[in-house]
Amino acid sequence: MSNVVDKSVSDDALHEFWMREAIVEARKAEALGEVPIGAIVVCQGKIIGRGYNLRETTMDSTAHAEMVAIREASKTLNSWRLLGCRLYVTLEPCPMCAGAIVQSRIPLTVYGTPDPKAGCAGTLMNLLEEPRFNHRTEVIQGILQEECAELLTTFFRRLRQRGREI
Repeated sequence: MSNVVDKSVSDDALHEFWMREAIVEARKAEALGEVPIGAIVVCQGKIIGRGYNLRETTMDSTAHAEMVAIREASKTLNSWRLLGCRLYVTLEPCPMCAGAIVQSRIPLTVYGTPDPKAGCAGTLMNLLEEPRFNHRTEVIQGILQEECAELLTTFFRRLRQRGREI
């Protein structure tokens, strides 16, 4: 499957297409034993940044999928301003990632499933659309929500199961 999409595709189909790419990234995290969260940054119909959760692997609390994807996109564009880009992430951004999204000027964030413990794109609060900030990011939620949620549910179920076996 190509990383470039036909412009005639509907918005819903387009968001699902890109979310599937974020899910591919989440599966990379899962293969490493990391919490399966994936993110991509899209600009002009192309993926310019990819990321997946690497906190355990790197021992870096900032190695969230969104942060990794934003860093890669910034290098690709040679700019910290990601104007005209879209971020797709399988799990609702946390406060740190929401802050990075706003600071990088990404105008649209699309996420799969809400995060009831740390979600800052509408669940606990909405830092992305906070009117007191200088910049805001439009939010679209629930794209491929069941698939994104199932990744996490299955991962944590397996983790609990292993804990019982030890």
